[in-house]
Amino acid sequence: MADRASPSRCSRCPNCSGPLSKDVETSSWTVAPLIRDSFCMIGSSVGGIASAFYGFNHAMPIVRRFVKGPMWLHFMIGAPPVIVFSSACAGLAGGAVPALAQLVSSSYHAAMASSSLAHSPSQDDTIHKRSSSPL
Repeated sequence: MADRASPSRCSRCPNCSGPLSKDVETSSWTVAPLIRDSFCMIGSSVGGIASAFYGFNHAMPIVRRFVKGPMWLHFMIGAPPVIVFSSACAGLAGGAVPALAQLVSSSYHAAMASSSLAHSPSQDDTIHKRSSSPL
């Protein structure tokens, strides 16, 4: 147990600061579940509302041009495609916003970890000695 080094020092690649063990990847670099779920809800609502406005502003003039009749008929024909488009955009934004938050968080941690670690030539020598590949 004495030979295990601290996760912040030796278990990161000195070139890219990427985690070299699974424990480091899931400890301090991930966004907390509460924040991730909050970003998921925010992304879903913003994506759904924005795509609904976009869909109705672009689909309804086309429906009005091709379908003659009362306004309720235009909405009966034009609303289902807009609802499908809106829910697809809400789902995409609900997944993209938390993924973007995770990317920003891990990039920030990588930048801070790489700037705080001193890059010494002895580390380069040990890496080149250990990284022998049969290929």
